[in-house]
Amino acid sequence: MKRRNFLKNSSLTAAGLVSASAVAACRTENKPEEAPAVATTSVDPIKPIVVCTWNFLNATDKAWEVLKSGGTSLDAVEQGVMVEEADETNETVGKGGRPDRDGHVTLDACIMDKDGNCGSVVYLQNIVHPVSVARKVMEETPHIILAGKGAEKFAYEQGFKKEDLFTESTRKQYEEWLKTSKYETTINIENHDTIGMLAIDANGDLSGACTTSGMAYKVGGRVGDSPIIGAGLYVDNEVGGATATGVGEEVIRTVGSFLIVELMRQGKSPQEACEEGVKRIMKKNEGRKDFQIGFLAINKNGETGGYCVHPGFTYREYSENGHVNREVKSFYS
Repeated sequence: MKRRNFLKNSSLTAAGLVSASAVAACRTENKPEEAPAVATTSVDPIKPIVVCTWNFLNATDKAWEVLKSGGTSLDAVEQGVMVEEADETNETVGKGGRPDRDGHVTLDACIMDKDGNCGSVVYLQNIVHPVSVARKVMEETPHIILAGKGAEKFAYEQGFKKEDLFTESTRKQYEEWLKTSKYETTINIENHDTIGMLAIDANGDLSGACTTSGMAYKVGGRVGDSPIIGAGLYVDNEVGGATATGVGEEVIRTVGSFLIVELMRQGKSPQEACEEGVKRIMKKNEGRKDFQIGFLAINKNGETGGYCVHPGFTYREYSENGHVNREVKSFYS
């Protein structure tokens, strides 16, 4: 049932709009191919273009394929991040993601289109592609967020298949972890990767998606910024979009992605906005060095920028100018 029919047949008169967003830190597949770059600065719009957190070149390659064939930015970001959700060697996204401390692999994802429509799932189990379930929430219900068993039941109703998300590798790692059950946040390794992706299509329209399995061995039920609209992801088709990676709790506290888009609305470049976003977080955490945050942003002109707490965060960019992995500057150099 399409959203408009659902609304027509229900007693609801309007669906509330939720704000918040996301983050989490991730792996790099290859060494950066260019010297550190803080932003693209072309005056003329660059369309189409796709960017994602970290060096997920296969994801941006797929998204670019969609854009170059005339597809929408919404299709591009969904299909792009689905590559990582299906990659069993990526142990922080989708199938093969590491479990919580109770042994459950739980996934979070959200998606947002050019019109401000959005959908999200949190603490979803047994489904490989949470981003696609999030899109179904956006398009087929009057809601924005579905959680836990309700989200899983909805996924089955929409035709998604139940699948064990453990791999042999992650199961063995979990069994080894149980020997000490020690939990600690790590920086720039695959403890809490996220892939956040932003794209502009040939029509100049923006969309974004974000997906993760969250922090490894987290407390059961924990949800970070990744599926929270405004925290881990935010898109405004008049201005631009932003996404985050790293320790989601710190991104949520500043509604980070929304903040960055609003700073761009006020005239800041994507680079300047990302820097301000990180500095806002560090002002609330003066002296702390035990966590990573990385922001990525793109504006309506196709200019991009990124900034992070610690060195090591990169983002992948694919446009008519090429396919590159960009290092970003950091608060602590």
